Amino acid sequence: MLTNEEVRSKVLDIIADIALDDDVTGIKDEVALREQLDLDSMDFLDIVMELKKRHKIEVPQEDYTRLASMQSCVEYLAPKFNA
Repeated sequence: MLTNEEVRSKVLDIIADIALDDDVTGIKDEVALREQLDLDSMDFLDIVMELKKRHKIEVPQEDYTRLASMQSCVEYLAPKFNA
C-alpha cells in the first residue's frame, strides 16, 4: 500500500520526465500544475499515458480535471495505486 507521499513521488517522476525544462522540486500541492509548469494539453496527455504505461492506471477523459493540482492528483490516484 503506497502512502500519499509515495504516490506524489511517482507522479512527480512522470512530470519531471515530461516537463524537462521545469524544476519540479518546488511544486505546491494546492496550486494548479498548469500555473506552476509550462504544460500544454499534449504534455498533460503524456502524463496520463505514462500513468497507464508505467503503473497500469487508466484515467478516463471525464476525470482529467481531477488531475489539476498535485493534491488532487494524489487524492484521485492513491486509491488506484492501491487497488
